[in-house]
Amino acid sequence: MSYFFRVVIAASACFLADQLFAPRLAAQRVPRRAPAANRAAAPIPVIFVHGNGDHAGLWDNTIWRFESNGYPRNRLFAIDLPQPTASSTPSAREVNRSTPEDQAAALAAFVTRVLLRTGASKVALVGSSRGGLTIRYYVRFGGGAAHVSHVITGGTPNHGVMALTTMQPESEFNGLSPFLRALNKGREVEPGVHTLALRSDLFDKYAQPTGVGLGAPTRNSGIDERSPALRGARNIVLPGTDHREVAFGAAAFREQYRFLTGRPAATMAILPESVSVLDGMISANTAGQPTNTPLAGAIVTVHVLNAATGERVGAPAHRAVTRDDGRWGPFRATPTTTYEFEVVAPDSSVILHVYRAPFPRSSAVVNVRLPAPVASRGDSVSVLITRPRGFFSADRDSVQFDGAPARGIGRGVPIVDRTVAWFPAAAPRTVRARVNGATLVVRTHPDDRRRLVLAEFQQD
Repeated sequence: MSYFFRVVIAASACFLADQLFAPRLAAQRVPRRAPAANRAAAPIPVIFVHGNGDHAGLWDNTIWRFESNGYPRNRLFAIDLPQPTASSTPSAREVNRSTPEDQAAALAAFVTRVLLRTGASKVALVGSSRGGLTIRYYVRFGGGAAHVSHVITGGTPNHGVMALTTMQPESEFNGLSPFLRALNKGREVEPGVHTLALRSDLFDKYAQPTGVGLGAPTRNSGIDERSPALRGARNIVLPGTDHREVAFGAAAFREQYRFLTGRPAATMAILPESVSVLDGMISANTAGQPTNTPLAGAIVTVHVLNAATGERVGAPAHRAVTRDDGRWGPFRATPTTTYEFEVVAPDSSVILHVYRAPFPRSSAVVNVRLPAPVASRGDSVSVLITRPRGFFSADRDSVQFDGAPARGIGRGVPIVDRTVAWFPAAAPRTVRARVNGATLVVRTHPDDRRRLVLAEFQQD
């Protein structure tokens, strides 16, 4: 997939952790070290680990649900792993890609800092997709078992997205690769580490008996829907969930919370705060790959919107130029107000307009990843609908632009997480983007072809 569509509102290990971790801690106002009297009673710190090509911002719904059930904000963390896309093999050194060792080293440094800052003796690790492989690799081969009490994987290809000797045989996602054979050899769960594996029944695009999620729908993949299960773990099936929902969705949260606390969640709702303090990191696509490298010099302007028309109301509510850490906040938002986030690349080659539903709670991971310069299409401008925390299927999802069905969304297994529509560039216009009953109203900006309009749906 081209990086035009990879937009998301997204001994050296210690250096990496300084870049990735310190801003997150600062935004959370985590105390340097919890007093000894409080450490025993405090809940275990939880670190959320994103998947291949993703970023920490995808965990906001999950974090908000934990907070809404009384889990302390200063015990919840989400890591931005560097160069989040996997290399072609676990040993390949490729530009803007990472090996399992790279990711495990960054995670190890992050865990160490969480332990130092919170005073806890162990942490819980929750991973989506590749993030679960990173967690397991760190726990088994990186000394993590001494520092981790609980592991939760969601949709992690623990036995591969395929198991074939004729298709990328050394990929970390091939169940027959040396990497996964070593990771699963002898045991699949580390002694003393409580482990939960969440999987779908039929709708995970990367746990299919055919290669439908790999672009080869007529090919036998060598695996089935049980690929994410782990021998020796508690395995739970979440019916009807797709590859991302099995980690980020409400049903996934329910099982995560119960597993970590030993009790059911009191509420599945996200309870609003009176003020939402927002912050996040701006990154970019580089050489065709998404990065989680902080981007300095980006201009971020937050506009208050008329939710019915998508038009701006009054003066900008916030404006910032990102620092070396890529941070654009903090911004004190009203939880009932709709905002537009305008992000201008440091070289002004691309201007991104991100529209999201109101933020009910504070978040330090409102991340935005700038795309490559936008390609023009005659006298038309584009609006992109994305669902970073899930996928679309025409069998279960209704996706519309101005009441017309979106194109490119097939039936069966949910495979795509975005769709685009083109509109005349004669004048700015209001576009109603709708997904399963939720609506985002956006505005086109045809005066400048560097602009890309993104309707990012928070639905889980």
